Amino acid sequence: MTFAGKTILMTACGQGIGRASSLAAAAQGARVIATDINQAALDSLAGTEGIETRLLDVTDAAAITALAAELPDLDGLFNCAGFVHHGTILDVSDEDWAFSNEINVTSMVRTCRAFLPGMLRRAETTGTAAILNVASMASSVKGFPNRTAYGATKAAVIGLTKAIAADFVTKGVRCNALCPGTVDTPSLRGRIAAAANPEQAEKDFIARQPMGRLATVDDMTPTVLHLLGDGSRFVTGQAILVDGGVTI
Repeated sequence: MTFAGKTILMTACGQGIGRASSLAAAAQGARVIATDINQAALDSLAGTEGIETRLLDVTDAAAITALAAELPDLDGLFNCAGFVHHGTILDVSDEDWAFSNEINVTSMVRTCRAFLPGMLRRAETTGTAAILNVASMASSVKGFPNRTAYGATKAAVIGLTKAIAADFVTKGVRCNALCPGTVDTPSLRGRIAAAANPEQAEKDFIARQPMGRLATVDDMTPTVLHLLGDGSRFVTGQAILVDGGVTI
């Protein structure tokens, strides 16, 4: 697999799946525009061959529009930014609901809207361009306890993905969703540490994975690269599960 000559923008590259994916794509020859809201996290990528960093708040519509105007037309867009709210519907305040939608759904609407015109132009030349949105197995695929806001917004990501795919399937732009299982990331470690019993919380996360372990970010990157690359040029509108068998 090679990404030579391709320009891919990724969000939430400071840690976790976003960081691992930016490194993997750059290693395959892509020009990666790695974005994050955390400058210190981005600084850790500075100097990596093939990676250019940009500070970006995905809730800032004006900043997204400005970045789209600055950059060349993209071959790929990886929307990885997200937020996990913990709680049932009785725990979801209006503020929690609005924030979850802003991060998990509206940010992707804005990035797709801003970068899609350039991707359409790019597809006229190359024949294909790809958008990949991070959804989750906790979505329209499967319900999980204490994931009301998260599951509902990630279900919306799948709906958004299918809508974009349907609208642009004849224009050379594909759009798919990645639905990870439970991935061992700094975000997950933060949720485990915040639990009343962190040791039990970690055991519970592992117990719901039939393979008997948490996923690693390296379990995700091969599928990320496949869906952003030319090897998946006949794949669009799909919610691809990489969940270790949870939804068998």
